[in-house]
Amino acid sequence: RFDMVIALVALGLLAPLFVLIAIVLRAESKGPVFYISKRAGRGYRIFDFYKFRTMFDGADRRIAEFAHLNQYAGEKGALFFKINEDPRITRVGRFLRNTSLDELPQLVNVLIGNMSIVGNRPLPLYEAAALTTEVLAKRFLAPAGITGLWQIKKRGKVEMSVQERINLD
Repeated sequence: RFDMVIALVALGLLAPLFVLIAIVLRAESKGPVFYISKRAGRGYRIFDFYKFRTMFDGADRRIAEFAHLNQYAGEKGALFFKINEDPRITRVGRFLRNTSLDELPQLVNVLIGNMSIVGNRPLPLYEAAALTTEVLAKRFLAPAGITGLWQIKKRGKVEMSVQERINLD
């Protein structure tokens, strides 16, 4: 597959950058270098999703504590969780996110066959579980991808409604 060849070449070329990022992450805060979470991809297939860790260790377990900051909280049928200026993000993590370097380990997901370079973003299981109606579930017919239409069209823009996000997928 073309995506897998691209991922393999990119991983080979980017290996020194991976090492540098790992060193900087370990120097800044305790915890693993990689963030691994269960995600739902094409056909609701669940897989391990890889990123460089951008938050303090254990940030996932603190979602309830920060629920009031969710930008989608006031929206009818809020299905997603996103905090602008998230206090759980580390200084290095903010840089990695702003430059999208945190996404590079997803090339491993492409190599394994769980994702493509382009497709819908794979959702955390708590978000995927909410998208089960026939119309909403159509997003799971396409492959999961490192980048997709809503990342390209809305990158760096704070506001995006749930419906806008679903429509772009």
